[in-house]
Amino acid sequence: MEEALAKIRPHVSSNLPHQKTPATLLAALEATFAEQKTESTPTAYFAALLTTLDGTVQKNQLGLNEGDVLPAELYLLGLVIPFVPPPVVRANLNSLLSLTAPLFPALIQYAPALRSQLSLYQGILGALDRPQLEIQGIRQSFASILQLCIDPRPKVRKKAVEVVNHVISSPPPPLAIHPYSERVAEWTKSNLEEANANPIAKAKGPKQSTSNNADTAIHLLAFLRQVLPHFPPASLPSLTSQLIALPRLGHVYLTQSAYSLLAEIFALPLEDPASSFGESLPEILSVLVSSPPPKTDHTVAPSWVLTVGGAMHAYSQIDSVACTSEIAKVWKIVSIFLESSDSTTRSATATALSKITECFSAEYVASELQRNDKNSPIRKIIQQTSNALDSVALARAIPEVLVIIAALIWNLRHRGAKPSPTAAELLLIPLIQRIAELRVQKGFEYKEAADATLGVAMHVMGPHVLLEALPLNLEPSAREAGQEPKAFLLPLLIQSHPSPLIHFINYFVPLSEQMFDLQQAAESQGRQSEAKVWSVLVGQVWAGLIGYCHGIPDLEQALTPAFSQLLSQVLYSQAELRPAILRALKTVVDSNIAISEGNFEKAPTTTITQGVAAKNLAFLRTQSESWLAVLFNVFGSVDRDSRGMVGDVITSWGSIAGEQEVAKAYGKVVQLFKTNLAKTQQESKRPNTTALSENASLTTTAQDILILLLPYMSSADAQTLFELCLTAEVLSGKDNGIQKRGYKILARLLEDGKVVVGAEEVLKRLDELVDGLLPAAKKDRFTLLSLLVDRLPSTSLHVIPLLIPEAVLGTKEPSEKSRSAAFGLVVAMGKKMDAGGVVKRSMVDGMDDENAPEAVANIDEFITMMAGGLAGASPHMISASITAISRLVFEYKDSISTKMHDELVMTLTVFLTSANREIVKSTIGFIKLAIHTLPTEILRPHLKDLVVTLLAWSHDHKNHFKVKVRHIFERMLRRFSFEEVYACAADQEASKVLSNIKKRKDRAKRKKATRADADDEDEVSHAPRPGGGDAFEDVLYGSESELDDDDDDGNEDAAPTQSQSSKDKKGSSHVRLRVDDDEPMDLLHDISAKVTTTSNARRRKPGQEAARFKTDLDSGKMVIDEDSDEEDGAAAQRDVAGTAYKESMTSVDGFTRGPNGKIKFNKDTKKRRREEAEGDVEMEDAELTPKTKKTKKKAEFRIGQEFKAKKAGGDIKKNGVDPYAYLPLGQAAKRKKGHIGITGRR
Repeated sequence: MEEALAKIRPHVSSNLPHQKTPATLLAALEATFAEQKTESTPTAYFAALLTTLDGTVQKNQLGLNEGDVLPAELYLLGLVIPFVPPPVVRANLNSLLSLTAPLFPALIQYAPALRSQLSLYQGILGALDRPQLEIQGIRQSFASILQLCIDPRPKVRKKAVEVVNHVISSPPPPLAIHPYSERVAEWTKSNLEEANANPIAKAKGPKQSTSNNADTAIHLLAFLRQVLPHFPPASLPSLTSQLIALPRLGHVYLTQSAYSLLAEIFALPLEDPASSFGESLPEILSVLVSSPPPKTDHTVAPSWVLTVGGAMHAYSQIDSVACTSEIAKVWKIVSIFLESSDSTTRSATATALSKITECFSAEYVASELQRNDKNSPIRKIIQQTSNALDSVALARAIPEVLVIIAALIWNLRHRGAKPSPTAAELLLIPLIQRIAELRVQKGFEYKEAADATLGVAMHVMGPHVLLEALPLNLEPSAREAGQEPKAFLLPLLIQSHPSPLIHFINYFVPLSEQMFDLQQAAESQGRQSEAKVWSVLVGQVWAGLIGYCHGIPDLEQALTPAFSQLLSQVLYSQAELRPAILRALKTVVDSNIAISEGNFEKAPTTTITQGVAAKNLAFLRTQSESWLAVLFNVFGSVDRDSRGMVGDVITSWGSIAGEQEVAKAYGKVVQLFKTNLAKTQQESKRPNTTALSENASLTTTAQDILILLLPYMSSADAQTLFELCLTAEVLSGKDNGIQKRGYKILARLLEDGKVVVGAEEVLKRLDELVDGLLPAAKKDRFTLLSLLVDRLPSTSLHVIPLLIPEAVLGTKEPSEKSRSAAFGLVVAMGKKMDAGGVVKRSMVDGMDDENAPEAVANIDEFITMMAGGLAGASPHMISASITAISRLVFEYKDSISTKMHDELVMTLTVFLTSANREIVKSTIGFIKLAIHTLPTEILRPHLKDLVVTLLAWSHDHKNHFKVKVRHIFERMLRRFSFEEVYACAADQEASKVLSNIKKRKDRAKRKKATRADADDEDEVSHAPRPGGGDAFEDVLYGSESELDDDDDDGNEDAAPTQSQSSKDKKGSSHVRLRVDDDEPMDLLHDISAKVTTTSNARRRKPGQEAARFKTDLDSGKMVIDEDSDEEDGAAAQRDVAGTAYKESMTSVDGFTRGPNGKIKFNKDTKKRRREEAEGDVEMEDAELTPKTKKTKKKAEFRIGQEFKAKKAGGDIKKNGVDPYAYLPLGQAAKRKKGHIGITGRR
């Protein structure tokens, strides 16, 4: 609401009456709120506006022209009412009705005020409950709004439709359908009857009335399209009967709209099909089929065929037997439209025919197969579709025909029983063979569509059926016999299909071995391209293994030890085939788990049942131990970037393994971990770093495997592992990876609840190991500490002060993840203290007084503990403490007492006077947070100190202090009045800063007001700045000043900005290398893509200059001259290549080697930067082509030079005029400084 009102307030000074009056009224209301000290809530605005409207009506000030008060009141009421609580609206319903309902007749002639009234009633009707909807005034008002849905004025009509749609789409609970939905349906039907009763195309009345009838019907259909989903199902049959009659009127647009609406009705979910369309649908279908549009009608035909397809699909759901008797006739009529020259019509026809194929029920298909009648509807349709592939009339419709064939294959996937063949296999094999013949022809254009159809066939039938009908013919012997190879079938194997795994073993494994031998032979004979072809084919064969693994029907027979051994060998030896086999091994497990739970989504064509899937899982469980061993070995042999996939497979197999199998695997990995950890400890004492890295690598590999096994371990094994990792050898080792993974294992064990530990004891043990902590492990250590703090008993809170220094310093870590984890630990400790308990001060580490009293745990006590860091010895510790306290204030601002807030603001304000910038930077962050978050009652007593100390930094540019302070003052001025803040300024000089901020803010408001469009309907809303992922970071570091930086104090920065911009213009053609932070720079390939002529300081945002390119009028694509780009890129490439060595020796980023081989980096000095800038200018000159001539220096103009002799040393008479006898004053006036003028003076 505030955002909407903010757009109105600047129009107080507008010259347009319809903008100025609402703004003036709003200003008056808000002034009244300020006087009465009333909070500006939606309810307050609503009450004030209702009172004002009552006064206007009582005074009979009912003018509705621009600038009158009544339209302004209605406008503001319509704006405010969506934010008013519904109980308030219901309580004031009688007042609203008595004041606004009588205005409807008068408002009809005034569109802007009428739209405001509609907005008001949208809020009223949406807030009412069931009994109030039956009030006479409400029903009459809704009837008036309903009639406006066919109003000739577009904006009024649009608003009325929006109101009706909003009302009936939100029924009052617990109703599922709004009480007004039936009224709207009846009103729609009565208007449709009237439209059908008044012919449009052949009207006998005047032309104007004919046009009005057509427009009303069009508006009615547009309204119906939006509200149709909210109608009661019982109203749809009669509505459909009215719509089916509209095409008889002969209006093209009405006909198309009626058909598309009918298609939407048929697509609606039918709750009770028999009651909805059981009686009328056959008649509707008969009317549709009997009146098809001509093929040449590209407007109506697409809607008509989609309507027929939808009607057939709905008919099959109501009466499948009756529907099947109509399929052949409807198919014949609809398929004619495939001959259309319009691509939209052909596409719609393919969609409609695909819908019709869904009418083949499993029972009907089974009965047709048993009859074996050549004249059955299914066989007729298949024959017609087969003939379409060879028809000249349908040559351009081949893609659509292929789509229809794919739909036929999918909808004939039914089997009589699980082992029996599908109906598609029995009926469509010849058609699929014909598609394959077309696919191998060189001139065939629609190969992608053919591949999609063959892919559906592969999905439904499986390769064991399809490859019998379509042999691959990849062997050299087959090609010698003249048979075309069909390698395009190999990529189709990847999708799920019902073929047994034994088919892959018997067919593809020997084929891959044969192709591998051919690859080896080709490589040995130097035929590298042929060898590459065989290599790709082998890869495609093994990539297809995953398709066989979705619900394997013969798992126990196929997954033999011999095949398992073959898979293991390929995993070990063939790195390029490893991903395919890993995906297959994972799919074997995951698909059987899903099917055993009744989820057939990823394997819809599988032939196994839930019981078979459960048996498969039991068999896989017996194989899990050996497969886990294989996968562990593979995990250790691949590089770290490839371990993610192997880890996923280990997780899948671990999830089905039994406790004994997991325990055995765990024992082996832990033994490996212990052995290599001991070796790492021994080698760390020697200088042999190579051996250290090898042993450490094996140790971290074992830790990674243990992390994967954690969810499946027993509690006893988990407890043993926890104790093993909670040792100095792991957590204080010299290797980053071992230490980091050690903390990660401990944290995971706690998260999963596998272990039960004493949090206090573990925290003390961890504190003893802090000296050996490496930076890489800090994030995981903070995570572990947070988990332990959550598990601390309320009587052991004296351990928390032990963790505070480490957590506080962690908030200043360079790593963002470590900082986030440290903040998480601070918040976790605050949460634990806020939950209550006792802090035994006598047991706090370092406490001298053994008789110190116990303290009650709360957030104030915790902040008191944290405040101890403010007395730290180093500025770094003080700054970190301030940042940590800021986070606590942000997180627990409502739990902290007012007294503590006062003390914090008072104490931290003192740090603004510090000479250390790190401390001041953190303090400014806290002040910004306080201004943003804390109540004004807490801030007001400290306002003077805050203003004075902040103004001291208002001119300091270092660390962006000036911008930050300015933004704090902007925030402050939003919460306090300018006079209140200005009065706190210490002197006249400092107060100028506040005056400047206020001027800048007012200037920004004026600019925003001038940019606003005069029409309130077309206001441009600026997208808000995207926030970061952390709300604390957004408040502390985000949301910078919304005022422009060029509006600075005075014009002190104007000159440097101008000179800088001129420098940028001069140097805009410097050739530079574009640095991309997301990927490393490759200077050996595609250097032209990395050369840029833009300045390094101002990077162009993506898409910023796209509008400057030429565009193709037909396609809308950008037109770029490739030749000139290639030439420029080549020239730049030669130039960069030629100067790379010089750059490395002389540039700021380069380095040199001394006599002893040591590297010395070049210093970043002004002289070197200047030389580099001059070098950039030279590079610019080098970029010019050799044909470009150098621009000559313009010759200096001398007075009387026209009298100078060309071949002699003196002057000559020219055109009868003596030298210097006639001198134009215009030339004499252009003399330069130091030259002698006409009078002889300089």
